[in-house]
Amino acid sequence: MVNNAISQIYDKLRLHFYMKVYSRFESREATLTTVESFSMEVIMDLGEPTVAQFAKVLDISSPNAAHRIKSLLNKGYLEKIQSEEDAREYHLRPTEKYLRFKKINENYIRLLMERCKKRFSKEDYDKLNEMLTIINEELMPEIDVKDYKFFDKI
Repeated sequence: MVNNAISQIYDKLRLHFYMKVYSRFESREATLTTVESFSMEVIMDLGEPTVAQFAKVLDISSPNAAHRIKSLLNKGYLEKIQSEEDAREYHLRPTEKYLRFKKINENYIRLLMERCKKRFSKEDYDKLNEMLTIINEELMPEIDVKDYKFFDKI
């Protein structure tokens, strides 16, 4: 069943990520809480938002957002960059430390797509990519990240 297949793929991607993250706890490399991880994913998807923009998108209070951001700054996963247009405003940018952390999943997805390329004919592989693009761009209108994108620097 297709519904079950996409759910199982999503579950396996998450499980792989969690397994890799937890394996790093012994070396103290992974210090993000679950909520901090979610916060960083949102910041990445928003493309360098301000704290106010981050709070608005998540529908949380400014003090709550500021608390989450402060923790991420202290842990070195995030930096504040002063706006060139308005010196009173600061944008949130993931650091190289976070980008390395995020690559855990990107590397696995890349491996998975390489396996698909080897397993399927060129036509089927191209069709798979076409279908995934349609799902991403057309069939998930409730989560159109472009509506929330503040910068495209990442």
